[in-house]
Amino acid sequence: MSEQKTGRLYGVGLGPGDPALMTVRAVEIIAEADVIAYHSARHGRSIARSIAAKHIRADHVEEPLVYPVTTETTDHPGGYRGAMEEFYAEAAARLAAHLDAGRTVAVLAEGDPLFYGSYMHMHKRLADRYPTEVIPGVTSVSAAAARLGTPLVEGEEVLTILPGTLPEEELTARLAATDAAVVMKLGRTFPAVRGAFEASGRLPEARYVERATMAGERVGELAGVDAGSVPYFAVAVLPSRIGAPRPESAPEGGEVAVVGTGPAGPLWLTPETRGVLAAADDLVGYTTYLDRVPVRPGQVRHGSDNKVESERAEFALDLARRGRRVAVVSGGDPGVFAMATAVLEVASQDEYAQVPVRVLPGVTAANAAAARAGAPLGHDYATISLSDRLKPWEVIASRLRAAATADLVLALYNPGSRSRTWQVGKARDLLLEHRSPDTPVVLGRDVGGPAESVRTVRLGDLDPAEVDMRTILLVGSSQTRWVERGDGRQIVWTPRRYPES
Repeated sequence: MSEQKTGRLYGVGLGPGDPALMTVRAVEIIAEADVIAYHSARHGRSIARSIAAKHIRADHVEEPLVYPVTTETTDHPGGYRGAMEEFYAEAAARLAAHLDAGRTVAVLAEGDPLFYGSYMHMHKRLADRYPTEVIPGVTSVSAAAARLGTPLVEGEEVLTILPGTLPEEELTARLAATDAAVVMKLGRTFPAVRGAFEASGRLPEARYVERATMAGERVGELAGVDAGSVPYFAVAVLPSRIGAPRPESAPEGGEVAVVGTGPAGPLWLTPETRGVLAAADDLVGYTTYLDRVPVRPGQVRHGSDNKVESERAEFALDLARRGRRVAVVSGGDPGVFAMATAVLEVASQDEYAQVPVRVLPGVTAANAAAARAGAPLGHDYATISLSDRLKPWEVIASRLRAAATADLVLALYNPGSRSRTWQVGKARDLLLEHRSPDTPVVLGRDVGGPAESVRTVRLGDLDPAEVDMRTILLVGSSQTRWVERGDGRQIVWTPRRYPES
């Protein structure tokens, strides 16, 4: 007696709604299947079944997989999640019975089976036990882009797919940071989704597509949609920015945004900064920092030397006065020994009084180096630049003495350069008048970059020859600890509690 062969499981993608968009393979599988399974709410109507209706025969065995709950509450002891887990287990068992009997089972799924689809719950429970094939389908994302008739993404743009069920703040951050996006699962989530588009500054670009390719399709600007009219089968779309005209509802006039790129590359950018850099018409900055920003079609880049801050600020403000959206690119945090002050100084002149200026924070070098070393800035600290290009050394020395006398941890910026090599030695000697030679000093060089080096030395052993302009020094207080952990890694930290005198 030969062993009975099990049936085959198919996850069949039906596309976004129009039966004409089903693939040939999907139609073939439905024709071959013994059992047609599909999900539905308790009312019994299944969108998946309606799409494939003309291919379902009278001799097909139909298995409606009826959700016990959708958005309403449930008295299941495990709550909504418990009710759904029990349902998926029962549904998988029903399909397994057919497969064990040698029947071929086709589970119908709107769009693509593995793209936010209910089929995936059956797949995870059955695919390792039975021969399985997934038939891909046209997603609602592709359908919405086609109905809008505008490119979704182009070139090196990044497309982000988001569920509208995310918290509004999370949606805001992700929308601000991406080039193009599609937000799915609208319906009751629409007010929060719209709020996220507005808070991220992307509402003027956003489009709305409802029931793409199905009866009742609606397309328009997201800003004009009545929240009470939005069904679940709707998406919000941010299409490609490349070559797109500025939306009519976008604010008039230009602006200057001063942005910090952090100490190194893209990993250190905030979502807000990513969004502003992507939306800018012009990028202005020191060439080294501009090189950290991806090149985008249509954007104009204005690189310059590191010592022309005022001229750079004036140039950026002039561009904005002509209606351009300008991002002034700074390293680290733009407000810490960087471009924000230079821009605001020039912007305070009467001729630029009407130009909007905003400053976006970034990760500053002190915080980046401190995180690599441990937590040396865990208590009060002072930040001082050792550069005497814009202030005399006497002022620097007096501030070092004051901070040292107060027993503050010190973050020393701009410690040295090719033309300025003596300040580190002077600062060391001055600090040794108030600090033990054993005080830990963190030397953070090129933090986040390819040549990153973070190490700790004794204050008494600090060698000025090992310090350059790309290095930041973090000098501990009398309380700062320097220990070696069991894994061999050295860490530096300053206790949050200061001893009473």
